[in-house]
Amino acid sequence: MTKHEVLLLENIHPAATEVFERNGFVVHTLSSSLGEDDLIEALQGKTMVGIRSNTKVTERVLAESPDLLAVGAFCIGTNQIDLAAAAQRGIAAFNAPYSNTRSVVELVIGEIIALARRLPEKTQRMHDGIWDKSAQGSHEVRGRTLGIVGYGNIGTQLSNLAESLGFRVIFFDTADRLAHGNARRVGTLDELLEQADVVSLHVDGRPGNAGLFGAEQFARMKPRSMFINASRGMVVDDIALRENILSGHIAGAALDVFPVEPKAQGDEFESALRGLPNVILTPHVGGSTQEAQEEIGFFVSGKLSAFAHGGITALSVNLPEVAAPRLESGFRVALLHHNIPGVLASVNQVFADQQANVTAQYLATRGEQGLVVTDIDAELPESVLDGLRSDESTIWLRTYVG
Repeated sequence: MTKHEVLLLENIHPAATEVFERNGFVVHTLSSSLGEDDLIEALQGKTMVGIRSNTKVTERVLAESPDLLAVGAFCIGTNQIDLAAAAQRGIAAFNAPYSNTRSVVELVIGEIIALARRLPEKTQRMHDGIWDKSAQGSHEVRGRTLGIVGYGNIGTQLSNLAESLGFRVIFFDTADRLAHGNARRVGTLDELLEQADVVSLHVDGRPGNAGLFGAEQFARMKPRSMFINASRGMVVDDIALRENILSGHIAGAALDVFPVEPKAQGDEFESALRGLPNVILTPHVGGSTQEAQEEIGFFVSGKLSAFAHGGITALSVNLPEVAAPRLESGFRVALLHHNIPGVLASVNQVFADQQANVTAQYLATRGEQGLVVTDIDAELPESVLDGLRSDESTIWLRTYVG
């Protein structure tokens, strides 16, 4: 069995280390993110790397890390990874698309209530020694309209919890989404902005969402409405938001993500939104609860381990997804190949020629690639495996023993 070494960056939960060590990995950890040059140096000899949102796995990093087999994003987003370049090299990428959903939603709910009651200002005045017992500008959220932009896993769970608090919920998404509860879909973003008392963004980090929310969108929002961004920093024009806060058009805002974020704990945070009234700024902690980080640690490390020891790519975000069971006995051959006709037939002919009985076979394709995972009852000679590896259709071939 190959001895795998994994590098874990950015304070990934110790649960990940437990899983990797239980599966025979050698684990190296760093509390900070790494820049491109330092990351390349650190990845020499490493077959796996685990990151969060600050570490960028670029095409150059992938090209200059010859031992790397897979990247694990211990978070939801994967825009910090060049997924196309990774797929081209046969490097699998995994993330945790569901594990911190509840944590993000609870933060957003708390922020909405805090802004509606103007708690940031009340708290600051108390710390300044000022007793300001006044209901001016303070409201209940019951009966208000929450507009959710992006109705995926987080957006839908936010919809459910908000409705139980008495919100009317409307949502906009470019994809077809089933409305939960009494939530109502609107046809355009403008329609949502004109109706919502609170706008909460939950879109992904695809390049097309950069600059999605700027001066034009803030102008369309209802006067004295509130704004939440717990999605991606590059989605929002912070300067435009600042102007709308100072003018009083936006009554309050809460942001957990920013276009530029410090790389390490304790680094200075710079933003045009600092010091504004009724604005909550949090350091990208939407999913940073102990419960969420532990679940993410278990989930992503499990996916990376299954890939390393069995060629299993279930829930990979960039390679064909093969959900083969754990190999308990016998031999397994995993072949990632260019998706062209005849590959499966030629591979099976090799097994037949070697009188290796196929006990199970799993095949998936994704774009220009295909992955076939075959369990057989006899180990193939290395010369035969080398022949498969050298075929022009092969990206990589790996073998496993149960």
